[in-house]
Amino acid sequence: MTPEQTKTADKMKYVKAAWDKAPSGPKKDSALKHYQAAEKANTAKNDAETNKELDAATHALA
Repeated sequence: MTPEQTKTADKMKYVKAAWDKAPSGPKKDSALKHYQAAEKANTAKNDAETNKELDAATHALA
């Protein structure tokens, strides 16, 4: 893994943990959609899109 991939993987773990702890509701639902999009982008090895979606998921939980 490149340093960028490692950073993205760590960010995914952080966002997933935050999502797991969040109470049910529209914010969590919105964050899940962004997280799933991030997983799809990560599978496609698109780090820029993955990070964009992870940022959106984090923002949705705030």
